Amino acid sequence: MMLGIDVGSETHYARAFDYRGIEYSKKPFKFSNDEVGFVTFKAWIMDIKEKHGKDKVVPGMEPTGHYWFNLGKFLQDNEMKPVLVNPHHVKKSKELDDNNPTKNDRKDPKVIAGLVREGRYMIPYLPEGVYADLRTASNMRFQLQAELTRIQNRISRWFNIYFPEYKTVYGHTDAKSGMLILKVASLPEDILTLGIDGVNQIWRDAKVRAVGKARAKTLIEAAEHSVGSKEGEISARMEIRMLLEDYESRNSRLQEVLALIEELVKQIPMAKKLLKIKPVVGRNCNHGA
Repeated sequence: MMLGIDVGSETHYARAFDYRGIEYSKKPFKFSNDEVGFVTFKAWIMDIKEKHGKDKVVPGMEPTGHYWFNLGKFLQDNEMKPVLVNPHHVKKSKELDDNNPTKNDRKDPKVIAGLVREGRYMIPYLPEGVYADLRTASNMRFQLQAELTRIQNRISRWFNIYFPEYKTVYGHTDAKSGMLILKVASLPEDILTLGIDGVNQIWRDAKVRAVGKARAKTLIEAAEHSVGSKEGEISARMEIRMLLEDYESRNSRLQEVLALIEELVKQIPMAKKLLKIKPVVGRNCNHGA
């Protein structure tokens, strides 16, 4: 028996068919995206199975965002392995049926079930235990890295407007010694006010190595000859302060997530041996990133 399930954020619709496309259900079965709805849905399936003497159920869904995750896990836990159909195929199939690709709670489950009957589906991987934790942590890592990239691009834009010469002093906008100065003196005129000794003292207080008066002199000279905009300075100082705070916050979270991933990877059989294969296998490769 094949099920076509139209997944929604709060409500789902399902229809049941046999291998010939004959429908067992008289109308779409509506159920909510919660425990009560899932239990009712299971009872509906069991009732149809018993009436028609079916022993196997193949539930098919269109993966609309994340809304199918909980239903998919419920089905898997109840010995009904879900399959997914391509949303593009669903749309094209609807056009073939009635030349209308619009969404319809009655039509969509039938189209989905039809694709399942034709074998046009994929079997999703629903991880459990440490593997589920790794998938979630990996997604968090991807999101944080994307956010960091966006923030770095905004910081780079800020430099292009207010202090373009900064990039001649630092190859990377996130250089630790540079960020320490920017927190205290954001604009070229603020850096000039600090002077060489003031810049160097900030680094000494933070115990930053590999920088000293020579680098401070280079930074001061860059500030002295800067062609950066001198308009909107109050807002510019606020903007770079907020950007640096956002960068440090996201970077701190990223390091926390990476530490979690490292601990989770150690729980996977053979992971320690794989990590010893350098430089071919790293942590990112090992947890499927």
